[in-house]
Amino acid sequence: MRQLAGLWLGGFIAASGLFGQHHPDPAYLKAHDDALRRAQVWIEPDTPIERATLDRNPDDLEQYASAGRVECRFKPGGVSGTTPKFDCELPNGKTVKVKYGAGNPEIYTEVVASRLLAVLGFPTDRMYVVDVVRCFGCPADPFEKLQCVNEGQTVDECFPQVDYSTAQDFQPAVIERPVEGRRIETQKERGWAWDELDKIDSNAGGASRAQVDALRLLAVFLNHWDNKAKNQRLLCLGEKEPRGRTSKPGPCKRPLAMIQDLGATFGPDKLDLQRWSQSPIWSDPASCTVSMKALPYGGSTFGDIQISEAGRRFLADRLTKLSPTQLRALFVGARITQYPHKNAGAASVEAWVQAFQEKVRSIADRTSCPAH
Repeated sequence: MRQLAGLWLGGFIAASGLFGQHHPDPAYLKAHDDALRRAQVWIEPDTPIERATLDRNPDDLEQYASAGRVECRFKPGGVSGTTPKFDCELPNGKTVKVKYGAGNPEIYTEVVASRLLAVLGFPTDRMYVVDVVRCFGCPADPFEKLQCVNEGQTVDECFPQVDYSTAQDFQPAVIERPVEGRRIETQKERGWAWDELDKIDSNAGGASRAQVDALRLLAVFLNHWDNKAKNQRLLCLGEKEPRGRTSKPGPCKRPLAMIQDLGATFGPDKLDLQRWSQSPIWSDPASCTVSMKALPYGGSTFGDIQISEAGRRFLADRLTKLSPTQLRALFVGARITQYPHKNAGAASVEAWVQAFQEKVRSIADRTSCPAH
């Protein structure tokens, strides 16, 4: 109980920013603000929305999976959040994050949300549904054991001997591979907050106001309530990540502002159909204002904001291209029926599709947003 309380408190502190105040590195702030000013949030997808297949993994899964099974080597280290996860090294040397456990809602929400963003053209990390992850060197419950590192002890102290001759199987599980690029961050400064999006300047080459507002509206659509800065990422596309995963300030040719953690979605809890379907898109429909104040953390970094008509139309035009067949594939492919829902009705794919369509109608089938 004490450990869970500590994890909850840590999440609250991180989201609210109550403690841990520090003075940012001026060089970092300059690089961050310059990149954010020119950042894109949307990229035209290779596959037209109406032709996208949403019940399949990204195409590169076969590079390191065989018959639905992924094998990897445990990489002990600190992990954030409160849901089961660990890092694992693939045979090709690349590290992926593994999320596991039938009762872990994030192995379902992140698949749905990431595939939705990708098909609409909003870049995010790739999530792969696999039958089993076979982890060599893993303890039976890696996340529980990794709390030792989170509590301040070294990896060597917490894991004095890792036996890579033995393996643990995890199922159900998903693996996450990040969008490749150089992150603009330091050990203390990470990501971007939603109240910073006004820094993006289309005149400087950044995303248009319509695209930025569409991303804001999509975040509300998903109930992306755990939106502290480190759950978004600012990176330079096409540039290699430096060792230590801490970027040095410097020019960024292709900056991208993206959401990197979509686990806390479809709520305001996680994967809660009833509450998600009842959560309104508009806090003030007449002015097209959206808000997350009613969600956990009081909206965190997402302040009340008025969505432009161009932004509403940008997202509506794309959401309405998704057919009922595609939406069913989206929820079936994420295996939402396997989650132990408290409400039996939430195990119905059709119920999720209907709730999704109703939210789309709240955006698309309304009067134009007023000018502001």
